Amino acid sequence: MKLNELRDNPGAAKKSKRVARGPGSGKGKTAGRGIKGQKSRSGVAIGGYEGGQMPLYRRLPKRGFNKPNAKKFAVVNLGQLQAFVDAGKLDAKKEITEDILVEAGVVRRKLDGVRVLAKGEVKAKLKLAVTGASKAAIEAVEKAGGALSVTAAAPAAEATE
Repeated sequence: MKLNELRDNPGAAKKSKRVARGPGSGKGKTAGRGIKGQKSRSGVAIGGYEGGQMPLYRRLPKRGFNKPNAKKFAVVNLGQLQAFVDAGKLDAKKEITEDILVEAGVVRRKLDGVRVLAKGEVKAKLKLAVTGASKAAIEAVEKAGGALSVTAAAPAAEATE
């Protein structure tokens, strides 16, 4: 096979219909827009317009809030950790840090830190050092005979308890 012989599979690339290119095209004259009216003309924005009535999106109250400085954590479940230990990609005897989790491919990147959640079971004695963990995850790791230390300060919501 040569570069000049490369072709798409038959039917893979469908050419788009060119409108308003004469009567032979099948979409000539009005180009499928019908006759007259607002929608047949250019520069139309009908999306949220209700004929002068207050639009629905302005009648409904605003709700919610997006925290601008919210922390985004990479999430790891205990079941995932156990699977990686079983596959031999994580060494259960050594301390497992966030950098080791990234190297092993458990998480793609750390973001603001790694948070361990309690989904799945853990049988290996793991020594974990991560930014965050749920209470259930800490209990599950300690029950299996391991230790889970949370390195970063607790978020403001938990600190006020």
